[in-house]
Amino acid sequence: MEEEITAYLYNPTVGKIVTFFIGVAVIWIILKVIQKNIFSKIKDNENRYKANKFSVFVGYVLSILLLTIIFSSKLGNLTVAFGVAGAGIAFALQEVIASFAGWLAIMFGDFYDTGDRVQLGGVKGDVMDIGVLRTTIMETGQWVDGDLYNGRIVLIANSYVFKEPVFNYSGDFPFLWDEIKIPIQYGSNYDLAKQIILQAGTEVAGELSVQSKQKWHSLQNKYRLEDAQTEPMVSLIANDNWAEYTLRYVVGYKKRRFTKTELFTKILTAIEATKGEVKMASATFQLVEAPDFNINIKK
Repeated sequence: MEEEITAYLYNPTVGKIVTFFIGVAVIWIILKVIQKNIFSKIKDNENRYKANKFSVFVGYVLSILLLTIIFSSKLGNLTVAFGVAGAGIAFALQEVIASFAGWLAIMFGDFYDTGDRVQLGGVKGDVMDIGVLRTTIMETGQWVDGDLYNGRIVLIANSYVFKEPVFNYSGDFPFLWDEIKIPIQYGSNYDLAKQIILQAGTEVAGELSVQSKQKWHSLQNKYRLEDAQTEPMVSLIANDNWAEYTLRYVVGYKKRRFTKTELFTKILTAIEATKGEVKMASATFQLVEAPDFNINIKK
């Protein structure tokens, strides 16, 4: 019995396994110490996050490299066995493999990055973390109006980048075009109404038009795109109830709700200051009188 135990302990394969686990433990202990004593002192949240993610990636690479070095003499004999086993594993774990491939596509394909606002798999929100298998998103919308957080954290498989469109609200062009509609009563001063609405758009969103124009030119250098108007503009249509003005403007992807509030406040205040020269419209109903009836009664 003692001879069998001694032979087992001095088996080269056992020694290599023990060496591998000890080496992996040393690698990850060193990385944890670096994360705790060095990376934790990085003040910028994004840089600290990227440093921690990079250290984890380095840990995996070093572990695989250590495995290859230690078992290099055994790998030739295990090639056939690994091939047969790999086919079965690939079939059983096809979703996991697709998610890993999605992670590689996200990392090197510039789909999105942490901090971006995306819509993925029917879920819209800000990317908190990009894991090997899943992307973590802080969700916006749903039962909350506007583009505000609702507090729900969603985990989405990375394989979705191959199955559905990926909407990135903050990639190369971190701006959106938005619109508000202002109903003006017929008989108002239409030129003054347009002036009020356009002035409000210029005061609130005019500065963003310069920044967005620069970003748009950068996109044109990278992709085939026509020129676009980023300055606020006003259009008018007439319908059955009122003259409807539409203000189109550029806004930061996280400030749509705040910008609309500021625009409506300025426009309503300016319209009220016209003392009735410009009036807001509301739904109206016209009652039609019944025709006169002449009834002759003969006895």
